[in-house]
Formats: sequence, structure tokens, C-alpha cells
Amino acid sequence: MLNMNRANPESPDQWKAVLARDARANGTFVYAVSSTGIYCKPSCASRRPRRDRVVFFDAPADAVRAGYRACKRCRPDEVDAVDPWIEKIRRACVYLANVDGHVSLAHLANRLGGSPYHFQRSFKRIVGVSPREYADACRLEKVKRGLQKGSRVTDAMIDAGYGSSSRFYERAAPKLGMSPSTYRRGGAGMSIQYAIVDSPLGRLLVASTSRGVCAVAMGSSDAELERALAREYPAATIATDTGALSKWTMTVLAHLSGRQPRLDLPLDVQATAFQWQVWTALAAIPYGETRTYRQVAASMGRPSAVRAVAHACATNPVSLAIPCHRVVRTGGGMGGYRWGIARKKALLAAEHRMKD
Repeated sequence: MLNMNRANPESPDQWKAVLARDARANGTFVYAVSSTGIYCKPSCASRRPRRDRVVFFDAPADAVRAGYRACKRCRPDEVDAVDPWIEKIRRACVYLANVDGHVSLAHLANRLGGSPYHFQRSFKRIVGVSPREYADACRLEKVKRGLQKGSRVTDAMIDAGYGSSSRFYERAAPKLGMSPSTYRRGGAGMSIQYAIVDSPLGRLLVASTSRGVCAVAMGSSDAELERALAREYPAATIATDTGALSKWTMTVLAHLSGRQPRLDLPLDVQATAFQWQVWTALAAIPYGETRTYRQVAASMGRPSAVRAVAHACATNPVSLAIPCHRVVRTGGGMGGYRWGIARKKALLAAEHRMKD
């Protein structure tokens, strides 16, 4: 039985694209016909269906789950050799990284082609975040570069395109993890304590601020781990732990030994909205199990954001607490791991043994 409940609400532009057989809309959605049980690309040359028999889906997989089968004429289940939106979105990213101030979705769509609806959907499908989230991240990076060079907070804010201080402090300042003036000084005035201990996977560093754990890292030597922490906060006061971290360090070691499958630590890490979304999905993967990057993206409602998910895994600063090692490639490959593939394999093998 065909499941209409899985269909998406119609955008006015979707039906227009079907009527016009608009190839520019390919890849942004598919449409299905209830009377035939078939789904097609917007550009399909088959006879136009009646409007009351058409439903829309974001992706071919959604149509399949609803009970439809792929059209043999337009083959909507096959990936096109060239996605017509990729070049548009690439140019949009370059534009957003260099333009000053806020850019509306309508302006972007008018400048680069396509309706605002299709532009927004295609941008999120390819990049993994919305145009506004991408622009916010670009502006924040400009602020950080300015502060790192010693610019005044106001100058860095204006140079990055923030029209007002209220907008900057509302949207960007919280993501610095400290006040802008503190970040400008490379974390000056900020206190970080760390401990390094032996673990089954080599040397293990656990670091924290007054608000929680800010780093859990693995390496082959203490010097390697200390250099990485110092690079992140070159002017912070970083000192070896005098005992406050012992509880959290022992908790991590207990987790590695299998005595504490669930690792709950108070975290003080900064991230974009998309990174937090990915990390929350990772935390939901049960101990001893794995998910593919594609499955993680699908669980977030963003099935096309596979590369963005992989990048969020690679930038995870608190290994084990956020279990990015449980994400693997489709087909059985390990995928990457910030702390080395050998450690990833060892972690997964140990969890599998402990679970059994």
C-alpha cells in the first residue's frame, strides 16, 4: 500500500517545475503518481499526471519507503553524473564567505539562479547547513582571525560584517567559548588544567575548564598532546592537574576497560549548530554498535550531508565522550579517525567483545 503520510507538503514551485519539466530542479525533489505507483524526476518526459494524483518527496529513498518504484524512463534512483546545483552552491559559498552583512535567501536565489525554496533545499543537501548558518560560520571565522591578529573587538566585529554589536553578541560571541576580549588574547585569563595518563590506547589527555571537560585526546607521547592543547589556547594558563581531574580521568579509563559502557562527562566545548546536531546523534549510538556516516546524516533529517557529518566527526575535541569512533563507511570501511585508524579499530573491537 502506498503511504501518502511520508510525502512532503508541496511548494508552489515544485508543481511548476513538473509542468515545465525543469531539469534545474532535478536532485532537489522527486514526485510520485499514486495511480501508477511510480516516482520520477521533475524533468521526466513521461505524460504529465493529474495534480490530485501527485505527491512530492525530498529524495528517492523517501519515495521508495512510501511504496513507490523508480520510473524506468528518467531513472530517478540513479545519481546524475553532474549535479546542476553543485556549481551554483559553490559560487554561493564563495559569495557568502566574502560579502558584508546579512544576505537574504531571496537575494541569493536571484543572484545565482533558482527559486528561494529550491536554493535553500539544495544548499542544505550539498553543504549540510543552511545558507544563514554557513554565513554565520564565515563571519565568526573572520572575527576570530581579527582577534588573533590583535584587532580591537569592535573593529573585528565590523570588519566581519556585523551591523551591530547586539547582533554579534547574540549570534557569534557565545560560540567563542569565552568573551571576545579573552579570545583576542589567545585565551589569556582562562585557566585550563590537564592530566595525562597511560591507557590501553596509548597516552590519554583529559583537560578541563571551570565549566567542564574541554578535551579528551589520545596520542603516542605527552609532548604531542601538550603541543596540541597549547595551539588551541596559546595565551591561556595551562597547568597540569593537582587532583581535580582524577575523577574524570578514572571515569574515562573505566569506560575504556568496559566497566562503564556509558560515559557521562560535563563538557565545555564550543561548536556550530550543525556540529552539535551531529555530536548529539553520535551520542545516541549504543555501546558496541556502529552507524555509517550516511545513517547518521539520515537520522538528523539531512540524508545528503554525509561529507559534513564526516567533517563534524573529524573536529570532535572530546574523543570517547562523543563516540565518533562508532561511525564507519558504508560497505564496511573504517573511515577516518582523528586519533588514528588503529585506535578506532581497537575501540570497536573492545566494545564488541565487552557487549558480547
